[in-house]
Amino acid sequence: MMALPAAPAQADFGTLFDADTQRAIASGLCISCRGAKLLCGKARCPILVRWDFMMKTAPAIDRLDLEGASPPGVFVGRFGYPKVFVGPLVPPVHGDTEVLDAPESWIGRSMEDIVSFRSQLVRGMHRVNVTEVETSGRVVDLTRELALSVASTEVEVEFTKKPHGRVVLDDNVQPFGPSAPLRDVDVGTMKIDPRLDRAYSDGDLLARDAVLGLYRTQVPVSKIQRAFSVGAFGLSKNRKFVPTRWSITAVDDTIGKVLREKVKQLPLIDSIRVHESIGFDDRFLVVQMPRPWRYELIEAWYPSTLWNPLGREVVIFGDHEGYEGRTTYASIGGCYYAARLAVGEALLREGRQGATVILRETHPGYIMPVGVWNVREHVREALRRPSRRFATLAETLAYLQTRLDIPMARYIRVSEVLKHILYQRTFDDFDIAAAAEAGALRAPG
Repeated sequence: MMALPAAPAQADFGTLFDADTQRAIASGLCISCRGAKLLCGKARCPILVRWDFMMKTAPAIDRLDLEGASPPGVFVGRFGYPKVFVGPLVPPVHGDTEVLDAPESWIGRSMEDIVSFRSQLVRGMHRVNVTEVETSGRVVDLTRELALSVASTEVEVEFTKKPHGRVVLDDNVQPFGPSAPLRDVDVGTMKIDPRLDRAYSDGDLLARDAVLGLYRTQVPVSKIQRAFSVGAFGLSKNRKFVPTRWSITAVDDTIGKVLREKVKQLPLIDSIRVHESIGFDDRFLVVQMPRPWRYELIEAWYPSTLWNPLGREVVIFGDHEGYEGRTTYASIGGCYYAARLAVGEALLREGRQGATVILRETHPGYIMPVGVWNVREHVREALRRPSRRFATLAETLAYLQTRLDIPMARYIRVSEVLKHILYQRTFDDFDIAAAAEAGALRAPG
């Protein structure tokens, strides 16, 4: 198993970033950006560049051809849009490799496991225009078929130059290994998922309806996202390749909105409850309250974590929506939509609705990005576990303080949903003064 490089000591970080980058990190700009928006004005995210450099110890594939069993996996890039790189992900191993690209099965694995899985996947790159879904040639056609496969598939690839040996890291997308331009692709016998194939074959089916229909037939979200990225859905004349990063959030958002509308028709949950899961030094506390649909994700990043490497203080921020949803893109990014999907699933499964606040407390062990699947699957895992139930919000806040290191007062100052419930009181038995005496709550300041 591949060992992770040690994170630099706090004192060493300053030597890795220029003054502008240090100011951006200290201001919290990097937490809002997460390498996607390039808010610092640089051409590449300095934090991810640092990790790129550290991950160059990943084994390179020192050859111009490669044979292996794709999980199956494909990747569509975003740089250069509308001309992007499309191609398969292929490891230099044979047999059943499905686990390498199946985030739904990664709960309980270590970060070392995830990086080991993903660093084996070599990315082949073939430049295409996003609108040329059906006219980009044999390489792209085979890549699309691979995306519709239901099981590991033998693939042979030829490169125009040897793959560049590093692990690519991104806050939305699962890591993957070295990459190189493709000369040719050959694919062995494929077993196509008939559900995906039907959606692909129906040129009159809207992309939204394809996504929702596949979700209803229990196709894993990661497989829907993969097929969405290669332009497999939608009206024939409108189909496009969608960068993998965007396809992940588009599918999460599409499903999450429909789940929300269904949940809003249901009766309220009967008590306040708290669900919990922990992974990669990330704590997820999911608080659900008997109120009409509201949703909020709040994240707290400790110093020495990925997006707060120079910080001296914990940085906390969040996004929320009320009963009618939101009209702007969440500043937290894909994590917001991934977690909302998990919340909608759980409430619909129970046949109830409620207001939900997710408190994510990220500690220094979370040293590199592994993708938004981490949030979706850990919130799913939390909501599958038995909850702790409480009669009042005061009791709930007191309990949360025992499970989180940051004072609840700081979370409440950030939380729009908790403040709404606290100060638009409908719980007759909630006594703010008693809570304050108990040390669980201080009025926001």
